[in-house]
Amino acid sequence: MPDTAPNSLEAAADRSMLYGFTDYPSIHARGPMVLTHGRGSRVYDGHGRSWLDANSGLWNMVAGFDHRGIAEAAKAQYDRMGGYHAFFGRMTDQAVMLSERLVQVSPFDRGRVIYTNSGSEANDTMVKALWFLGWSEGHPQRRKILTRWNGYHGVTAVSASMTGKPYNASFGLPLPGFIHLTCPHYWREGRPGESESEFTVRMARELEATIIAEGPDTIAGFFAEPVMGAGGCIPPSAGYFQAIQPVLKRYGIPLIADEVICGFGRTGAVWGCESYGFVPDAIISSKVLTAGYFPMGAIILGPDLSDRLQAASERYEDFPHGFTASAHPVGCAVALKAIEVVLDEGLIDNVRALTPMFEDGLARLADHPNIGEWRGRGLMGALEMVRDRDGKVPFPGSLSVSERVANTCMDEGLICRPLGQAIVLCPPFIFTPSDMDEMFGKLEAAMGRVFAEVG
Repeated sequence: MPDTAPNSLEAAADRSMLYGFTDYPSIHARGPMVLTHGRGSRVYDGHGRSWLDANSGLWNMVAGFDHRGIAEAAKAQYDRMGGYHAFFGRMTDQAVMLSERLVQVSPFDRGRVIYTNSGSEANDTMVKALWFLGWSEGHPQRRKILTRWNGYHGVTAVSASMTGKPYNASFGLPLPGFIHLTCPHYWREGRPGESESEFTVRMARELEATIIAEGPDTIAGFFAEPVMGAGGCIPPSAGYFQAIQPVLKRYGIPLIADEVICGFGRTGAVWGCESYGFVPDAIISSKVLTAGYFPMGAIILGPDLSDRLQAASERYEDFPHGFTASAHPVGCAVALKAIEVVLDEGLIDNVRALTPMFEDGLARLADHPNIGEWRGRGLMGALEMVRDRDGKVPFPGSLSVSERVANTCMDEGLICRPLGQAIVLCPPFIFTPSDMDEMFGKLEAAMGRVFAEVG
């Protein structure tokens, strides 16, 4: 039960905070969780309770909640220079070094970097850059943006318009010109008797038909997550990106990889696009970029977009966009250290080592008759819950099955995330085999209890 003492932090949260992306019936019944500190992969509240966080905070705290090296990098930079901007050709040494490092670890042989304060802002900025490019190159009609249903690209007005989620209708979104294609989820979207390869071909044909119907010279770009994160850890159908990229190239439409979740190791490769064998025209990065220790986003432009945006800016004598805190020196110092920790100090190696155990655990739980499928890549996965497996029939929404499973897990000291009728797991890169056993054991017990209740 929630702590209702009037002087408690929980009561203060209820008085003073508006909760985002929160199930309000659960909050009313259970109260908020106010955390005071973290150790490794665990978080703690002020009442002595602890939880194994199988969602890395919000996909991002991959080095744990108290990594000394990352914290010290931030402290050292605060001692040197606590803040600055990147306007007027002035920036800090940390921003320059991070830009060089990001291009170096990207799939591009050269490029340029634009900084923001979040993944949402990075996607928003990329759209503005594409619009700016169209305007400066004499194609001001190139405004339309293609994404997919169930994709998630952020919460600003533009990035929420890109996000293919029905809840955005409550904001009167999407804005005009944002077009959503079919989610490439073969298990859910495949037609009866349609093979996975046939499904992939249909996705490419749908893309081309949409381009032709809308007018190729009106489309500014196509944005895609390599694995859909907030859609429920949905990998693309086999060969998907190899099928759609030639279509986009044929019509001169840039492919932007939204790597906010996949980037820097989550799929077992540095970038999700590497896991799926394609090179985009630009990459959107955030979350693991700083291992969650500083709010930051980045756009890494490939050679073609770098050259064209540089030329456009010179024609206009300016690229009139930026944020006061973008390329913040502390954030850049944190990102440099976080990249070092993930790529050079064994974290990405641990992702690769733990992936077979993770997949085996998901597959074992998927034997339950109320699990329709397990899916994922690297250390991101989901279990889709169904009332009838053969018919892929979901539970009635009124039962709130995934929310009940997640709440039951929290009662047992495990944090996992409900998304639709799936439970999503994206553990920190510092997880151990013992942590894996604990996570799957508690999740299995919670699912058993809830499935017994809902029948």
